[in-house]
Amino acid sequence: MTHDGGSQRLVDLLTAQSDEFTSQWVRSVGESLRGRISLTELGQELNELYAAILAGLGTSGLASRGEGFAEVRSLLVELSRNRARQGFSPTETAVSVFALKDVLEPALNEGNEQDVRAYLQFSRLLDDLGLFTVESYARTREEIISSQADQLLELSTPVVKLWDGVVAVPLVGTLDSARTQVVMERLLQALIDYDSTQAIIDITGVPAVDTQVAQHLLKTVVAARMMGAECVISGIRPQIAQTIVALGIEFGDIPTKGTLADALRHALSAIERDRRLAEEYGGLL
Repeated sequence: MTHDGGSQRLVDLLTAQSDEFTSQWVRSVGESLRGRISLTELGQELNELYAAILAGLGTSGLASRGEGFAEVRSLLVELSRNRARQGFSPTETAVSVFALKDVLEPALNEGNEQDVRAYLQFSRLLDDLGLFTVESYARTREEIISSQADQLLELSTPVVKLWDGVVAVPLVGTLDSARTQVVMERLLQALIDYDSTQAIIDITGVPAVDTQVAQHLLKTVVAARMMGAECVISGIRPQIAQTIVALGIEFGDIPTKGTLADALRHALSAIERDRRLAEEYGGLL
């Protein structure tokens, strides 16, 4: 565990005036965040970070990517995640690190040449840690956006129970591969949850049906059939019907209806038919 004279000077100075520096640091960051985080919470956060930086300087010197700064990086990841979830900007997040430079500048710049050199070295260290903070913030924002997109995708593909044994998926918007997968998963799960044998896929809200959309629908129907359910596609408007014919798309033996009401009547008729057949064959047995 060795470090140069500059880092040793920093350790000595940061240790000797730790209370003063951390208090100024908390005030500076608190002002930049305009009171959106309590000073108590901010104080705990920055005091832990300050202590970790001191430990890192003592172990790895000014090498911010060294093993001695592992705890600092861990704390910065946590800080970045919290700021991203709380809605702070990247600048407001990075200032939590960069503000320490402003706190230390008067103490080091007014010293001797060794102090000035130490401050410049420490500034580069904080720049590197600030960049790491922004990178961590960006990753968290990407995760949040991805999670929100998944949630919106699920909300846009609800499966509802219309009747005993009948579930429906009212689709709105464009149907792509990712959304088809969600539709399929939710529909198959609903068939189990509601013990349904009839499923209606309503495309009234789908703006256009092309070959790709038709393939997605067929995959969903086949998956439902493998679960023992019959599927009806409803909401085929005149314009969509003309497009399907023009493209030569074949739905095979899949029942199609113009409205959801027609599809529901078809499904109820199928359930009644199956009930009668069950009674008839049950009587024979």
